[in-house]
Amino acid sequence: MRWTPGGESSNIEDERGNSGGGGGGGGGGFQLGAPHLGIGGIVILLILSVIFKRDFLSLVGQGGGSPAPAYGAQTGGGPVQAGPAEQKEVQFVSFVLDDVQSTWRQTLGPQYRDTKLVLFRDQYPSACGTADQASGPFYCPGDHKVYLDLGFYEELKQRFGAPGEFAQAYVLAHEIEHHVQSWMGIEQKVRRMQESSPSEANALSARLELQADCFAGVWGHSTQQRKILEDGDVQAGLNAAAAVGDDRLQKASGHLVNQKSFTHGSSAQRVEWFQKGFTTGDVNACNTFQ
Repeated sequence: MRWTPGGESSNIEDERGNSGGGGGGGGGGFQLGAPHLGIGGIVILLILSVIFKRDFLSLVGQGGGSPAPAYGAQTGGGPVQAGPAEQKEVQFVSFVLDDVQSTWRQTLGPQYRDTKLVLFRDQYPSACGTADQASGPFYCPGDHKVYLDLGFYEELKQRFGAPGEFAQAYVLAHEIEHHVQSWMGIEQKVRRMQESSPSEANALSARLELQADCFAGVWGHSTQQRKILEDGDVQAGLNAAAAVGDDRLQKASGHLVNQKSFTHGSSAQRVEWFQKGFTTGDVNACNTFQ
């Protein structure tokens, strides 16, 4: 991607110096009263399943793990210690965060309100429970913030085979799109539908995730129009979308594909909806609930 390293975004809350190791993850499956499991969470759970020969994906939503620290409590302290490489990642994340939200202000109007991105290390309390490495990047509707441990990007590249800046940008954009859905009232409507039709909860969650993929594609379309993308960037985004399809993850963890359990959509669906947003650049083309 063509971007110029600059300062830190005003929408970043840098808590890397106020976070640290500790107990269990707060990122659960997309349930009533819990944060949806972000792309990063799916990736990390798959990695853990392969390493420890245990199905961590099946544990999502069962309430395991240690109690989360009180929301707003600091779990560590001290100034941020970061090398040049990590600082460049912060600048890249700042660029993506600001560019995605600038695109939505132009699309939805000045009344759109930005989300904040909380950078942390290892573990940090959110309004949705504990944000940690196992939960991966996720959006918390409880406080309207995105949570990200930069260490996830190394996992994405080294262990999951999805390298490239646009792959990283896609993951972050996808989580920001959940804020867009919340701002538009879509996320709240889906939760009400899940309450009234529990048997459709997984299917509704998948539709919400696929729409976020399509919205991320709409932003990708904007970057292409502004000559930000380079050769190979689009394919990197498509590879990242395919890598976190429910069917691929189930196969990789040694399970038969069970479409009824899908909460994010198949690899083909995720690629299809990202491409639809990327090709059209039209928010109206992203009606996954039709």
